[in-house]
Amino acid sequence: MKKLSIIGSTGSIGTQTLEIVRESKKYEVVALACGRNIQLMERQMREFHPSFVAVAKEEDAAELRDRTRDLDIPVECGMEGLIRAAAWDTADITVTAIVGMIGVQPTLAAIEAGKDIALANKETLVTAGHLVMKAAQEKGVKILPVDSEHSAIFQCLQGNRGNEISRILLTASGGPFRGRTREELANVTVEDALKHPNWSMGQKITIDSATMVNKGLEVIEATWLFDVPPEKIEVLVQPQSIIHSAVEYTDGAVIAQLGTPDMKLPIQYALTWPERKPLSGDRLDFTKLSAITLAQPDRKTFLGLDFAYRAAAEGGILPTAMNAANEMAVAHFLAKKITFLEIYDWIAYAMDTAPKIPHPTVEEILQEEKNVEERLRARYGD
Repeated sequence: MKKLSIIGSTGSIGTQTLEIVRESKKYEVVALACGRNIQLMERQMREFHPSFVAVAKEEDAAELRDRTRDLDIPVECGMEGLIRAAAWDTADITVTAIVGMIGVQPTLAAIEAGKDIALANKETLVTAGHLVMKAAQEKGVKILPVDSEHSAIFQCLQGNRGNEISRILLTASGGPFRGRTREELANVTVEDALKHPNWSMGQKITIDSATMVNKGLEVIEATWLFDVPPEKIEVLVQPQSIIHSAVEYTDGAVIAQLGTPDMKLPIQYALTWPERKPLSGDRLDFTKLSAITLAQPDRKTFLGLDFAYRAAAEGGILPTAMNAANEMAVAHFLAKKITFLEIYDWIAYAMDTAPKIPHPTVEEILQEEKNVEERLRARYGD
């Protein structure tokens, strides 16, 4: 029975991972970590009986300890607790489903402890890919992608690892604003941006999909996961979310992974690789498909892609500046403090003012995150 630590267990990926655990009965949950949703965490503790739990704040940890005092499960808080959960000694694989740069240190700690990583935290590779991939290689740890697009690419590479890739075709749904002009985006609301046409995801990633920053982050993530330069990664808009991504080889053959838009498939594949196991859910019925369409993204309107290609090409600390600014801007947009298009302004300013640090350490990455916040507050206020 494979033992799991799930970091971000109350979020979209975390709860779907636990659905797979519930259905398969072939996994044991040994550690859980979340932000502040202690009501759901209590329910998860009572159902899955982990050996250890971590939450973000001490006041939440204290309340959770009181609510679960009959369970005799230790509850810790903060980064120390998160790291301990990620590297829990009996875990075989750590599912990193937490959102944001907060995932960097726990992921590195899990790798150092020899845990395979089911990676759903793209910000970890965006900001610290050079550190994560090197550490994984040194420790003999597998990094198994959970993002649907990167899982699709990973699946397309099976049996073809020795063959040269001509290009990676990274697909995007186009989000809720596909086809709109920049002028039409000027006054869109938070509620508009959260209406993704195909996927049910957390708020932050849904906004990132609307700006196409998410796809930009996935470009950077793919360069690290598959050891390809950014110029070999082409983004295509596939509105039906049927083609999850594809790989073109040097002989012209294109291998694609298709399926319904269901995150359980890539989650489970990361847990069972190299095997495939039965999974409940809808199946793709080609007889009911009216069309599968592909188009170039509108990079003049949706600036997230160009930011990412620039960050990927320059490397160093620039991806951190981009990611940190986006996290802060999205939070302000969700709080209705800035407009949708101002997200791009914040990212551009943070990138233009970023220092030159070619090979940043973890400390320098975390410091740049703080510096970006200070620069943005100085420029735009709270």
